Amino acid sequence: MFKIIALVVVVLVVALLLFAATKPDTFRVQREASIKAPPEKIFAQINDLHRWGSWSPWEKLDPAMRRTYGGAVQGKGAVYEWDGNLNVGKGRMEITDTSPPSKVVIKLDFVKPFEAHNMAEFTLEAKGDLTNVTWAMYGPNPYLAKVIHIFFSMDRMVGKQFETGLANLKTIAEQ
Repeated sequence: MFKIIALVVVVLVVALLLFAATKPDTFRVQREASIKAPPEKIFAQINDLHRWGSWSPWEKLDPAMRRTYGGAVQGKGAVYEWDGNLNVGKGRMEITDTSPPSKVVIKLDFVKPFEAHNMAEFTLEAKGDLTNVTWAMYGPNPYLAKVIHIFFSMDRMVGKQFETGLANLKTIAEQ
């Protein structure tokens, strides 16, 4: 009986590992919001990393988080590093490209709780008196991440944070 149970467990583990191998080699998480404010006003909040404290969903998860800024004051070359609890981890982001007032591209380097190197992108598109804001994160999906994503949805976890951040950004920009 033990041999049968062991064989079933081995077959399930192998099936799980094979299933993970079929997952895409890249991932993308994206959320959108319509904000009743001009793109310039919203762009200013995103392009200046010092302003993220007022709207970023991760800022509230660890009030004791250590933050450092470097590089340019805002825009291309601006750097933000953080070191916090398990909810926020440790990492660095750098604005690598901006196109005022329509786009901000950020290189994200996570150190803890796991190492990852991704990109984030904000696009802003004026539609009458509204601005459609899209927040996306994308990057490689290595094999270990593929296995983890079978049990934990990156889209649900990060997507909820993006929704919160966009709602916070909307509140600030519409004031």
